[in-house]
Formats: sequence, C-alpha cells, structure tokens
Amino acid sequence: MVKARAIVITGNGTNCENEAAHACRLGGFDEAVIAHIAQILSGEIRLDDFHFLNLTGGFLDGDDLGSAKAQANRLKHAAVSGTEEKLVEQFTRFIADGKLILGVCNGFQLMVKMGMLPGFDGDYLTQRTTLTFNDAGRFQDRWTYLKADTASPAVFTRGIEKGIYLPVRHGEGKFLCDSAATLDRIETEHLAPLRYSGPDYAAPTQEFPLNPNGSQNGIAGLCDATGRLMGLMPHPEAFVHRTQHPRWTREELPEEGDGLLLFKNAADYVRQNLL
Repeated sequence: MVKARAIVITGNGTNCENEAAHACRLGGFDEAVIAHIAQILSGEIRLDDFHFLNLTGGFLDGDDLGSAKAQANRLKHAAVSGTEEKLVEQFTRFIADGKLILGVCNGFQLMVKMGMLPGFDGDYLTQRTTLTFNDAGRFQDRWTYLKADTASPAVFTRGIEKGIYLPVRHGEGKFLCDSAATLDRIETEHLAPLRYSGPDYAAPTQEFPLNPNGSQNGIAGLCDATGRLMGLMPHPEAFVHRTQHPRWTREELPEEGDGLLLFKNAADYVRQNLL
C-alpha cells in the first residue's frame, strides 16, 4: 500500500520542524520526514518521493537580506550535487504533479520571496508580494483571531466556517503587494483564505494588536489559484492540542486545536487525489 508522505525541510535557522512533523502525523500522514536542506542539495533526499512539503518557521540565515531572502536565492539557483538539475526544478515539478506545499511564518516569507505565492497563471518564480517589518517596530508574540474566506480555493482551510485562533511570533509579518493590481487580483480570486479579525470573526481588521503587523487588508495567509500552495504567518502546528491554548485550564475546549484541521485537510487531499 502506498503511504502518504510528508517532508519537513530544516537547516540554516529553522526552529519548528519537530512541531510540524508531529502535526503531520497527527493529521493522518503515514510518514513525516525531517530533512536538512543539505540532504536535498546533495541528492540524498528528493522532493519527488513525497506528497506534502512543509516550509517551517524560524530565522533562515539569520534573516540576512531580509527574512528568508537568502534561502530563496539559494533554492532558486543551487544545483543538486552530482547532477545538472537545479533544486528549483524539483520544486516546480512538485507543484506540477499536483502536490501540496504549506509555508508557515518563515516558510511563508520564503514562498513569497521565491515567487511561489500568489503564483499567478502558473508563474511560481516571480515575486509579487512580500512580508516586511511589523508596523509596531518590534517582534510580536501573541494569539490572533483569523477570519476564514469560505470562497477561497485553499485546500488547507476547507471546513472552516467562521475562523480559527492561532499564535503568531514574528518581526517581519506585514503583508504587502507590489501593486494595486496584484492586491485586486488576490481579492477577486479569493486568494487570501485567512485574515486577522476580532474574536467574532466578523470582518478583517487593521486595528493593532488584532492585526499584529499592519498587513494590507488584514491578510494573514495567501494561496495560489489551485489552493494546493498556501502560506500563513500564524502557526497552525503550534495549536494541535487543547493544552497549547493559552486558556486551556480555564475554558472547556475540544481535544484538538484549531491548527490541526489544516494538516488533516492536507492528508485527506493526498489520500483522495495522489495515492
């Protein structure tokens, strides 16, 4: 029987790989492999052997050149050892094969700076958006309410009717577009599946600290038109169980945390479409 396999890339400053792998297993993946980027560049591990790619949080390369920019350059231009293949070819083939990619926090920063998101018209290598310094001018570590767009094609947020509650921890989380046309297309095509809101999940907000970074239109997450690629600044892997909730000793909560649904949706998609 073919196994549902997830891969979590680590190295060069990531720090959420164990939590992401655990979330993948809880979500229903048969295997969740943590692979150092050096293992992929050496050819020891290939993305082709997996169905779900996780790009995790952290501080890639110390955020030199801006968050995740050095890694974006590396992945776009580095060759796989002993071959003539560039690593970016594995990424583009992974996408073309109908597989899933989730970037969280630093992973989201990596995806937008590589150009994987929003990926207009299948162009996954042209940067059109960025994530930059928070309006508050300092690192933000807090929990956020995220309003869901039920019209979004995002695979990961299927079944979320109103919204979810997840933590953020970042210094460069302000989402910006390169032009009004880009933002308009994101809005028109419903490519922002999650937005910062109040606890009623009624509407997106620019109000601090509900919107912890000043992101345009309250955008906390972005997907491509297929819904298979998604990035978000809040951390779903950091809330997969009730004991991770800040009020778990004072409120009656479900056993599963809000973030687990994203990984369950990924596993369901893989089993229904890729195995």
